[in-house]
Amino acid sequence: MDYQLKPLGKTCSKSGAKLLPGDVCYSAVVVKGNDWERIDFSSDAWQGPPEDAIGYWRTMVPPQTETRRRLDPDALLRHFEQLCEDANPAQDKFRYVLALLLVQRRRLRITGTHSERTTTILDLAGLQGEGPFAVPEQQLKPDEIETLENELNERLTAEPD
Repeated sequence: MDYQLKPLGKTCSKSGAKLLPGDVCYSAVVVKGNDWERIDFSSDAWQGPPEDAIGYWRTMVPPQTETRRRLDPDALLRHFEQLCEDANPAQDKFRYVLALLLVQRRRLRITGTHSERTTTILDLAGLQGEGPFAVPEQQLKPDEIETLENELNERLTAEPD
């Protein structure tokens, strides 16, 4: 049986104090009606688990992670269409990663595959009539994908809308 609990909160549920990265804090799970609820306490406000707690633990507030701006799927699709029109083989890896992001974001769908010599080609179509597109499949390592995604993020956040 899976249970979904909210992630660590940003404030102490008792004192309202901010929980900052590196702070030691305490979390407890209590029953609220038919649901379970996670509540978090700063170490100063912790006086033991609440009476109705079914579990509790000591934890540390993790460091803040850089949040990426979520890219607009329409902007991604426009950029993808431009890359497909140019059809520069040097951009094949980038075009492939962008195609997969658009499939993930449900702006493109894979309609099939075909082979050209030794390469598998993804056949794609836009959900609003765009395409068809043909993108060579690439064998990428995880670090290459991350680099290409970062480059995409830089390209599209630098472009004016």
